[in-house]
Amino acid sequence: MFTLEAEDGTARAGVLHTSHGKVETPFFMPIATKGAFKHLTAGEVESFGAQAVMCNAFVLSLKPGLETISAHGGLHKFMKWNHAVFTDSGGFQMILPSFFIKTTEEGIWFKNPFDGTKLFATPESVAGIQQVLGSDVAMMLDCQPPFGSAPETVVDYVKKTHAWAERFLKVPAVDGQLKFGISQGGCDLDLRKKSTSFINSLPFDGVAIGGLGIGEGSQMLKDVLEVSVPLVDKSKPRYVMGVGSPVDMVNAIGQGVDVFDSCYPTKNARHNELFTSEGTIDISKQQFHADLKPLDEECDCHTCATYTRSYLHHLARTKEVMSERLNTIHNVHFVLQLMRDTRVAIREGRFAQFKQEQVALYAD
Repeated sequence: MFTLEAEDGTARAGVLHTSHGKVETPFFMPIATKGAFKHLTAGEVESFGAQAVMCNAFVLSLKPGLETISAHGGLHKFMKWNHAVFTDSGGFQMILPSFFIKTTEEGIWFKNPFDGTKLFATPESVAGIQQVLGSDVAMMLDCQPPFGSAPETVVDYVKKTHAWAERFLKVPAVDGQLKFGISQGGCDLDLRKKSTSFINSLPFDGVAIGGLGIGEGSQMLKDVLEVSVPLVDKSKPRYVMGVGSPVDMVNAIGQGVDVFDSCYPTKNARHNELFTSEGTIDISKQQFHADLKPLDEECDCHTCATYTRSYLHHLARTKEVMSERLNTIHNVHFVLQLMRDTRVAIREGRFAQFKQEQVALYAD
């Protein structure tokens, strides 16, 4: 299911084998929570080089519902995506007030954001939902504490996550669907070690390190990965959920991480923060008013090949909808190209230099 093909220090390159093809690691997954990408079509995301995407099984089960998706022949056909699909289970919605009500030993009480009704999610129910959707990788239901939670809450949520992991695995697997576990622990490094060790000890096909990218900052992210990643078997893909900034991903790859997903590139694009080969720029700033250069002369995306910085600045300042679309095209293309470049650097044994160059672009 996972083949490790090259190592350069602790950075790794390999292949994750799924029912919808091979996925070269390290890789980044654009977010399609509701089966759609922000401002992009599935065909465009495919043309940018995406090998896999992340959808939210729990949200899709609410709207349009499993019956509608099943009528299309599953999630891949519903959203016209014939590559790998990961589905999240709903644990992330615990930190969203519009969804979360409370947890119990058995599962999580949610509020349906579409009609206000109460819903109860369990490890077993989310496993069943993901089986109906037909995703290539099903994520377990985890218990995610919000950033800054009290220590006793983090301890309680780790215990529940471990119990739910075992229950999730007891649901009979369907052919071709991989199961990934998720470790938790907040910013408590001892709990992180305990949780990662436990999840790794279970027969999951991959291990995700969850509860990150929610306010802990780059240094704490590094600290958590430093104590967690080495505890995951080298034969399993290592997935950091919710992390998508270029510098954080390159640093994490240097620590042995293989998989990422995040709304960071698209959310930043909608706020005019664009990644370039010269670092991040805010295209709405006045300095770009008369700048006739492409956004990034080293990028071959549609935005960079077609428009000037001046034009993109104009769209941003006049709040044209096209601004968000063109910005999103670039940021998603940029991140996927970064992953390709990273894989090449690892295989050619020059990742350390590559990482140093990338990190320097985003230094304060």
